[in-house]
Amino acid sequence: MSSPSKRREMDMMKLMMSDYKVETINDGMQEFYVEFNGPKDSLYQGGVWKIRVELPDAYPYKSPSVGFITKIYHPNVDELSGSVCLDVINQTWSPMFDLVNVFETFLPQLLLYPNPSDPLNGEAAALMMRDRPAYEQRVKEYCEKYAKPGEGSEDKSSDEELSEEEYGSDDEDDDDDDVAIAGKPDP
Repeated sequence: MSSPSKRREMDMMKLMMSDYKVETINDGMQEFYVEFNGPKDSLYQGGVWKIRVELPDAYPYKSPSVGFITKIYHPNVDELSGSVCLDVINQTWSPMFDLVNVFETFLPQLLLYPNPSDPLNGEAAALMMRDRPAYEQRVKEYCEKYAKPGEGSEDKSSDEELSEEEYGSDDEDDDDDDVAIAGKPDP
């Protein structure tokens, strides 16, 4: 077994031992899903996202590919593909980092400190800079609609586009029902 292969196996085991739910794709160790909880004290607290991870053959010398399967409203996450804009993964990756770093540090930091000046979702970045309360409300709406724990978040993935009616209904629908429960995790 080659060194990168052993490292891949070790990092996967560390991730699973850190209480992350990991689901392999095609019974291999190169592609898998991880259940990721929104960080405490953030707009994303209480949400659960399915993250797709792909480890290149050269891992850990080459960074993993990480993307949200579950829809998320964030300036640095492409709304349609789920791709993540995160320098530490895309540009400054080091073999010193491992998968636990990605889920315990890098992704929580991304959600806690969005960077609207380097967006993948231009609409979210513009709304964040122009109208912070409206941006925060949209984040909470997405959490409530797509990232509710225990509801099979893969059913509402970033691969699916909202219909014109469904997309428009967020702006036109003034029901206070969604607002009253948005962002409040179950005990």
